[in-house]
Amino acid sequence: MAEPERNPGVGPRGREYYRLLSQSGLYGETVLAEALQTQAGARSGLFSLAQCLEQPSLLLSQVGIEYPDNAGPRAVRAFVSVLQQDLALSVIAPLTLRLFRDGHAPLPDAQRIFLAPADHPKQTVSRWFQLPGGEGVDEETFVRSAGALTAEWYPVFRRQLGVSPGAYWSSTSLGLGAPFSAVWNRVEPQALCQLAQGWLEQFQNDANQFIDWIPAVFGEQATAIPQRKGCCLKYLLPEGGYCGTCGVHRKERFAALMPQERTTTPGQWQPGQ
Repeated sequence: MAEPERNPGVGPRGREYYRLLSQSGLYGETVLAEALQTQAGARSGLFSLAQCLEQPSLLLSQVGIEYPDNAGPRAVRAFVSVLQQDLALSVIAPLTLRLFRDGHAPLPDAQRIFLAPADHPKQTVSRWFQLPGGEGVDEETFVRSAGALTAEWYPVFRRQLGVSPGAYWSSTSLGLGAPFSAVWNRVEPQALCQLAQGWLEQFQNDANQFIDWIPAVFGEQATAIPQRKGCCLKYLLPEGGYCGTCGVHRKERFAALMPQERTTTPGQWQPGQ
C-alpha cells in the first residue's frame, strides 16, 4: 500500500524517493527519522569552516597538534582528507536527510559549521557540526545552493590542504546521497541506483563524476552501493582500514559485482562509508 502524501512541500526527487520506498512497504518519514542522529548537548568548536577556508593553516596546525607522531606530509594529507569526509557525512548528510524528510532544510553554512575538539586520540569522525537554526530552503534552492557552495569550498581543500579531486567529490557525493544510503539494502536496487545518480546530477558540480551507484549482491541479498572513484586515504591512518566504497579496490569490486559473478560475496558495506 502506497504511503500517503504527508508533506506537500517535499520536492520532485523527494516524492520519487517516497514512492520507491512505499513499493517496498517502507514509510519515508520513518526511515529518514531513523537515519537522522540527534546530537545531544552543547558542543564547543575550535574554529569555523569559514575560518578554515580563509586560513587553511588552522586545520593543518590542528592536525599537527592532535597527531604529533604522524605529522609527515603523507599522513597529514590523509588526516585532512578523512576530516573532509567527516564534514560531508556529519554536516551535509544530515541536512540532505532533513530536506527529504521535511521538504526543506538549512543550507550548509561555513559560518555556522565548526570543528569540535577530539573526544579521544586520533578521532576523525563526528568532528564537524553545524549550529542549530538557519533558514530552511526548498529542494530546488538546496540543490542549486549546496552545489555552488561545495564547488566554492573545493579549491581550498584541493590546493591548500591537498585533498584529491576524487576524495573531495566522492565524499561530498556520499553526503548529498545520504537518503539513498539509508535504504541501500531495503528497496529495489536498480531503481535506487538510477534515482540516486539522477539526484547527484542536478548539483552542477563534480559530485556525480566521482561516484557510481551500482547494484550489488551480498550473499543472496540484492542491494545498491555507491562506489567511489576516489579514495579518502583512511587506509593510511593508524587502524584506518578500507571503506566498503573505497576507490583503491574499485576494479576488483566491479569485477566481483558483475551479473555473471553474482555468486561472489564482496566485502560488507555500511551506509555512510
